[in-house]
Amino acid sequence: MYCCEEHVEVAIDMYVDEKELAPEIEKVAENEKLSTTCELCKNPAVYVIGE
Repeated sequence: MYCCEEHVEVAIDMYVDEKELAPEIEKVAENEKLSTTCELCKNPAVYVIGE
């Protein structure tokens, strides 16, 4: 899941609720920053939450 700075905690909670595991958290790659948006609000994504 891609998320912005504002929604990173919500995205982590959603991942843990669904998978019952701690997610890997990575910064969005520089070449993806302009076109990748937060899945919760459509602001520019800062983090990738997942496996």
